[in-house]
Amino acid sequence: MVEMKISCPTCKHQLTVQGKPQEKIFITCPKCNTHGVFTIPFDKNNDHGSRKEDIVIVEHLRKTYDKSIIAVDDISFRVHKGEIFGFLGPNGAGKSTTIKILTTLLEKTSGKAIIEGFDVDAQQVQVRRIIGYSSQEVGVDNDLTARENLLLQCRFHHMPKEAAEKKVDELLQTVKLTEAADRRLKTFSGGMRKRLDLASSLVSDPKILFLDEPTTGLDPQSRQDIWDYIIKLNRQGMTIFLTTQYMEEADRLSNRLCIIDQGKIVAEGTPTELKASVGADKITIRFKANDLSSCEKARKLLSRLPDVDAVGQCDAGLASENGLTIMTKNGSVMVAKIVRALDEADISLEQLNLSVPTLDEVFLKLTGKTLNVIERKEAVKPMGRRRG
Repeated sequence: MVEMKISCPTCKHQLTVQGKPQEKIFITCPKCNTHGVFTIPFDKNNDHGSRKEDIVIVEHLRKTYDKSIIAVDDISFRVHKGEIFGFLGPNGAGKSTTIKILTTLLEKTSGKAIIEGFDVDAQQVQVRRIIGYSSQEVGVDNDLTARENLLLQCRFHHMPKEAAEKKVDELLQTVKLTEAADRRLKTFSGGMRKRLDLASSLVSDPKILFLDEPTTGLDPQSRQDIWDYIIKLNRQGMTIFLTTQYMEEADRLSNRLCIIDQGKIVAEGTPTELKASVGADKITIRFKANDLSSCEKARKLLSRLPDVDAVGQCDAGLASENGLTIMTKNGSVMVAKIVRALDEADISLEQLNLSVPTLDEVFLKLTGKTLNVIERKEAVKPMGRRRG
């Protein structure tokens, strides 16, 4: 666990943050109420932080159907122990196929896939003992209560009765279903069933948890609840492999991620690295109507500021929009400098907006298309034996 002090980018108030290396911390400044996300950096002087041990190794993985349909096309990546690894892509990109291969539910065509040193084909029993898996479909029995569903899972893992009852109580508390533990699932909402499904995947205390689009089809509050549970599990040391089609989900949760499209990995890195590859942040300043004089003064002034990459021209087009565009690689820091410089030069502005690159822009740059999210209705299937 790392503890460090950071400054609020708006008012410079000192904040104390605590977390694991590369963990994302959601912060709110108590002084100015600025909201933001801070990623705990690796400590280069700490061996534990600088040495990243791989729990998943995938090399040249390929899956074809009928020799002509390529679902996964020669992909390679590694997942580090203790991280949340995102697998982002549209429907049909190959996300679910990959996760089914890694959880021993689907045989690969070629390539290598290793989980904690075990081959997913040759050592399936050993792999299943150390993983948890929550599929897109919610695999719970509507005719049973939440407690009965979890006890059934414990029985599948040959857990003694007393240990199973204790484990079930712990899991119900983890996903905040204790009060609803003895209700039949037919009375549960979709979000409650998904939380129970997540609890089912944790019965075996897995070293790595595979989540296949865990929040697709959920309402915003249920989605936030699942995010909170994922972050909590990761803080406890669990490695999480997360497939998703939601840009925000991948950005907020993932320490590192791969972007996959049409069976191929098109990018890999931290969300910050991927967004930085798009280019600079954009700051837009708007002046009073037809105030070309202020626009031109601001342009000349701001073009001389350090760390400003480019400043737009005050031509007729910009004047009609009453705006000036500034490109910089550190927008959150430059906002304060720009406002201070304009104020000292007695240049009035009406509005200032900061926009930063998004993962959607990364996907657009790499594939030439946007990632359209296709919502589906939740599918609830009768309980069967789970891999985990």
